[in-house]
Amino acid sequence: MTHSERVAHTVAAFDAAMERFLARVEAVPEAVGTRRPADGGWSVAQVAWHVAATNEGFAGLVDGSRPLAREPKDDFVEVPFADIAAMVPDRLEAPDVFQPPPDVTLADAVARLRASGTRFADAYRALPEARGRWTVKSILGLLTVYQVGDWAVAHVARHNAQAKRLLGS
Repeated sequence: MTHSERVAHTVAAFDAAMERFLARVEAVPEAVGTRRPADGGWSVAQVAWHVAATNEGFAGLVDGSRPLAREPKDDFVEVPFADIAAMVPDRLEAPDVFQPPPDVTLADAVARLRASGTRFADAYRALPEARGRWTVKSILGLLTVYQVGDWAVAHVARHNAQAKRLLGS
């Protein structure tokens, strides 16, 4: 796949995942969206806030404003993202910076989610080919910046499924 094809494919998949997630959370009344489950998990608003904060973090990795990506070593071989995703446990603990506040409103979370989606897609569209091959150490292992896009798509889908479970729909 060429650079242009890879970028176009990832942005299209990300936009589609965000559209589905936004449709789900925007249809929820504020009182339902901020209600936390009895088990102490996150509310739908908190899930949306977390996805937004994570999208912003991913955008920073892609555009370099979070300068954690490095040129790959000469012997680096990109592992297919499907192989990486298959090793992800059902439950991961988000780093503190991506933990939502307990009192976030659904309206604020949705606004941040929309803005973060635009920021990520714009950053990914502007990704230079050479930077796409750079690597980032992550909780999933060593990823290319290209694969940060794959992770962003999977992350949105994962939390859309979480919101669906929370809403019983």
